[in-house]
Amino acid sequence: MRSRCLITITTYRGARHFTLTQFVRRIAAGVVAGLALALLTGGLAIHWLSEKVTSLQVELTELDLERQRVEQSRQQLLTAKRDLDRAVAAQSDDLVQLREELAHIETIIGLEEGHEHAPLPQRVMTATQTAMEKRLMLNTIPNGSPVERRGVTSSFGNRTHPVHGRQAFHGGIDLRAPRGTPVHATADGVVQWAARHADSGMGKMVEVVHNHGFTTVYGHLDSIKVKPGQYVRKGDQLGAAGNTGVATAPHLHYEVRYLQRRLNPAPFMRWSLEDYDLLFEREDRVQWQSLADAVRRLTHPQERPSSLGEPALSVIWPLPANSTSMATSKAGSPRPERFP
Repeated sequence: MRSRCLITITTYRGARHFTLTQFVRRIAAGVVAGLALALLTGGLAIHWLSEKVTSLQVELTELDLERQRVEQSRQQLLTAKRDLDRAVAAQSDDLVQLREELAHIETIIGLEEGHEHAPLPQRVMTATQTAMEKRLMLNTIPNGSPVERRGVTSSFGNRTHPVHGRQAFHGGIDLRAPRGTPVHATADGVVQWAARHADSGMGKMVEVVHNHGFTTVYGHLDSIKVKPGQYVRKGDQLGAAGNTGVATAPHLHYEVRYLQRRLNPAPFMRWSLEDYDLLFEREDRVQWQSLADAVRRLTHPQERPSSLGEPALSVIWPLPANSTSMATSKAGSPRPERFP
């Protein structure tokens, strides 16, 4: 009885009896235990998977938030890129305009053709350097008219003196100017004479000493607005035109001198940045090349003085104290000179 197990199954047809041995019972018990273990393992797996799903859902939520942040950053980058593209396009247009304007400036300052393919920074540096050299030359060497242009009444050279009636050398140029017309300095310099100059017949006269050995004289003034020793810049008013001294009518007698040698003022008056080579072609009594080399050294970036805007007074040629009314004779001794 202990090694057997009777199983009775009753249906409507009757009862049926089955007998199981102890071995079969053990197998059944093992199957039941396996099923229980499987159910327990499955339950634990389901619990682990549920927790894993929950963790993945949290990560997925975080990833979705990160995706939103990335998308927002992408939109911001796209907006920045569009703005940058517009800025680059505008800069490109500005660069094209800059190249055109630089080419125009190079033409004005007289740079030779053939360097338009050079790098733009190099072209700008060259143009700046050249412009500085020319601007320094135009600021320190007489140029332009000292009065508003109304015509010339007497040119440079031999003429019949309007008062004395004899042939005489006219060392300057007479410019038509009504009484009171402002008279301006034609270059930076220092006033050496500012008073009546009776011996020369110039009446009230101003003499300005410029750099590089140049001097300008302004005669027959009605009034004087500067004093000896005063530093003046190009364009500053020196006085007003008149007819003091030996003169028949109000006008301005204007002279340009180089090392106290009187030069024709006409080329200096026509000299400008737009017509820069004119003076060098018309006036050959000045060593322009060596002067230009000296100016180039002054404006070189590595050697440029901190006060470049102020012409260096040390390069002004020293003049004797009485040079205003003295000239050098053939023997080399000073002698009085009357200015026509």
